[in-house]
Amino acid sequence: MIPLLIASSGCESGEIQQATNATPPAKGASSPVQSETCVIHLDTHRNVFDKNLPTIGVILFDDVLMTEVTAPIDVFSKPRENGTKLFNVVTVAETLQPVATESGLRMLPDYTFADCPKLTVLVVPSAYDMTETVRNGEIVRFIKKQNVNSEFTMSNCAGSQLIGESGVADGHKIVTYIGGGKELKEKYPALEVQDDQAISFVEDGKFLSSNGNLASYISALELLEKMSDKKHREFVESYLYIERLTDWDKSKREPE
Repeated sequence: MIPLLIASSGCESGEIQQATNATPPAKGASSPVQSETCVIHLDTHRNVFDKNLPTIGVILFDDVLMTEVTAPIDVFSKPRENGTKLFNVVTVAETLQPVATESGLRMLPDYTFADCPKLTVLVVPSAYDMTETVRNGEIVRFIKKQNVNSEFTMSNCAGSQLIGESGVADGHKIVTYIGGGKELKEKYPALEVQDDQAISFVEDGKFLSSNGNLASYISALELLEKMSDKKHREFVESYLYIERLTDWDKSKREPE
């Protein structure tokens, strides 16, 4: 069992210990927010890790776009129609502290960059502002390290900037968020940046990329089919009601 201690405010857990060394407030002063410590056990997810299965790893960092994390998890975590598990799906971050997405949803990483297992697929999402993330040497080094052994490396949206900064896809085609291609090409001229106004998904060798946001489902489903088969992709699409998303207003268009 691997316990994780997290200091936070308003943290909820099965085991919470309030801090006892806080200095009492001066008379008439407002009481400060009291710190709490949560004990979270990581063994719940790690115990179901199957070393014989391919592993999909999604990087987490501050203000990461929620859908670019949840889309690949949503797609690759689905078993076959008969219930057979096909992949390990994990999240990885610099530390085991909860990571807040841009929406405010907090995610608890399964592994750190230091103890992450070998990844079959490395997924690199993005944030609205990638400035500090691209400057984070730990993230860039992790991408370089995992890319050596990964069968596929996939970026969504401005995650392409981390791919460019790492240099792992130099000479390969890549697409970024709509309207971001010019900046990407200027920063990383070694990348073959595609027209993001016309292209939602690009595959070039082991490298895959998409516009991001809900288009992250496109790249995940394309890769899922490549790593399994068309029948399983269709099953996952039906499981997710993808056809309802694309045809949600069909009844309005059909004549009565």
